[in-house]
Amino acid sequence: MEKDKIIIAIYVDNQYGVLSRVTAMFTRRGFNIDSLTVGETESPEYSRITITLSAAKTDKEQVVSQLRKLYNVKKVIVLGSEDCIRRELLLIKVKNTDKTRPEIIETTNIFRTKIIDFTDEAISIEATGDSQKLDAFIENMKKFEIIEMCRTGIVALDRGSANIWSERED
Repeated sequence: MEKDKIIIAIYVDNQYGVLSRVTAMFTRRGFNIDSLTVGETESPEYSRITITLSAAKTDKEQVVSQLRKLYNVKKVIVLGSEDCIRRELLLIKVKNTDKTRPEIIETTNIFRTKIIDFTDEAISIEATGDSQKLDAFIENMKKFEIIEMCRTGIVALDRGSANIWSERED
């Protein structure tokens, strides 16, 4: 069965335990979450959970239906890959030497990333973009000896003036 990459935006009450209930639903149904990000929205009483997973079309419908049944869930939207903006954040620290420094700086410029910390021993870089860009950047940084890195999950918004609170239903 062919699986699609699905991005789901979920607006929930900004209360303790809500994230746990949402992720427990995925566990109970046997769905694996590829990435998960959570943050307060423009309205402090709500949080937005963005989840990506690989699932068949029938599974997508089941997930959305089950999410909508959860008490603290206010809105569930499946974001299409063409009609949304997706980004991830990467923080990466690489070994800094006199020999590698110019190439590290040149690579950060090519990828339009930003040096956010610089010492004689290490350079820390912030990168944002789609998953493929970050994967390529990491691959380029491997030759400089990656000391440490962390990466967020995907965050996504509909293009244009569309708003998750509109009456759009999938």
